[in-house]
Amino acid sequence: MRDISGKNSSLRTGKALSVVSCSRETLGRVKSDTLPKGNLLDVARSAGFLASKQTHHLIPHCHPVSIDALDISYSFIEAGNCKEDIGKVEAEYGIAIIAEGKSIGRTGIEMELLTAVSISALTVYDLLKPLGDEVEIRTTRLLNKTGGKSNLKKIVGKQNKVAVLICSNSVAAGRKEDRAGPIIEQILQEHNADIVDFKVMPDRPEAVQSQLKEWADMNIPFVFTVGGTGLGPDNTAVDAVQEIIERETPGVVDAMELHGLKRTPLAMMSRLTAGILKSTLIVTLPGSSDGLRQSLGGILPGVFYAKKMLRPVRIEK
Repeated sequence: MRDISGKNSSLRTGKALSVVSCSRETLGRVKSDTLPKGNLLDVARSAGFLASKQTHHLIPHCHPVSIDALDISYSFIEAGNCKEDIGKVEAEYGIAIIAEGKSIGRTGIEMELLTAVSISALTVYDLLKPLGDEVEIRTTRLLNKTGGKSNLKKIVGKQNKVAVLICSNSVAAGRKEDRAGPIIEQILQEHNADIVDFKVMPDRPEAVQSQLKEWADMNIPFVFTVGGTGLGPDNTAVDAVQEIIERETPGVVDAMELHGLKRTPLAMMSRLTAGILKSTLIVTLPGSSDGLRQSLGGILPGVFYAKKMLRPVRIEK
């Protein structure tokens, strides 16, 4: 199964469809509730509910998902028309089965919805087949889904300009290999960020502040510092950032800390900060490989939405 432990929980929604075609006469029997095996719609709806909860038992690579809301509804297809907006209708007469659901978790709910409409359709088929061989499951498809990083990427946009500052005395002096740099470069590139500048310097407050001010003057919207967040006396990058930012953004820090603490209690040992200097958002990140990945995992790509909020407001005269 795919590793989703690094993902953030978010609200996920979806809508799925399955269509069962039948004759005009059979559809009339459904509407009048005079079928040989009794009630159709309620039985099929119950089957869909039960099936959705068993999806991870039926499909090997599916993770267990908390289904926070699930609704299964029906719409009759008559003369090729359906009241519901389901796109192209592939039946002259029949039943459209529609499942809509919500889940707060690290992976989507689409497979649960597709399983729900599939088993509902099979149940409809089972209850209608005594009336003739013309009953057929025509289509099963996902109509839409929202949530997760893919949805966030549409909101925050692409090609966000970023500058990265590695704050490390040992790396700057050449005594230690820079392991954090390649990690943050890879992660930012995966999120379509454009790294316009990348520097390594000692963890010295004056030097760090000078570089950050230079980038802010260049209107680079996002700056990430890496390192200098520990408890030791030589870790001063966070203090240097706090001295020059004009407004704090505590929500960014909360997101990093919560994401990290869900994975290791050692996350509480990082002193993190984030804030705005002119129109630049500066975020401090841990220098350790795991801490860096976890902190970025908590804020990307959502933090890039700040670019739209930091744009100067134009006042029309």
